[in-house]
Amino acid sequence: MSEQLLPGYIIRRGSTSDRALLLKFMQRTYRDLFPNEGFSHLEQTVKQYFSSDTPLWWVEEEGEQGTGSREQGQIPLHAPFPMPNAHPPIACLWVGNAIDQVHGNRHAHIFILYVVPEHRRLGIGRALMRYVENWAIERGDRQIGLQVFQSNKPALNLYNQLGYQTQSLWMVKFLSAEK
Repeated sequence: MSEQLLPGYIIRRGSTSDRALLLKFMQRTYRDLFPNEGFSHLEQTVKQYFSSDTPLWWVEEEGEQGTGSREQGQIPLHAPFPMPNAHPPIACLWVGNAIDQVHGNRHAHIFILYVVPEHRRLGIGRALMRYVENWAIERGDRQIGLQVFQSNKPALNLYNQLGYQTQSLWMVKFLSAEK
């Protein structure tokens, strides 16, 4: 079942059978931010956390959704991944559960929000954030968490504009294996 997210775009709930496509979106997300790195660990992340309890939504252009067969040559040029007999999503949103470490309450945690470059700056990310906020409110959550790389300025700007605040900082220290 799908519904309109914005004029020209629909959102539909994914399923656990979308594991491979989710992994491809995650890999593309990380490659956009860190083009010279390898991301073999993402497959384990999806395997460990993706389930029917961690909802996934896809955004497609209106008129692109459906289940009819399609010739591979007819896939739009913006398609992030060639997908014969399918209609390519242009954005995804994957949400899990977390526990607030101060109060102990369960809350939604955004694993990934990704919009293909050709569809950015059209309000899709903002609409997805409103969508997940409404979803979280309906299920009784009192907050939403997410992690964003400090170098991802467009995402930081969006989250700040939407009222998200830094609650903690994730700090790392790289250790040398040599002694």
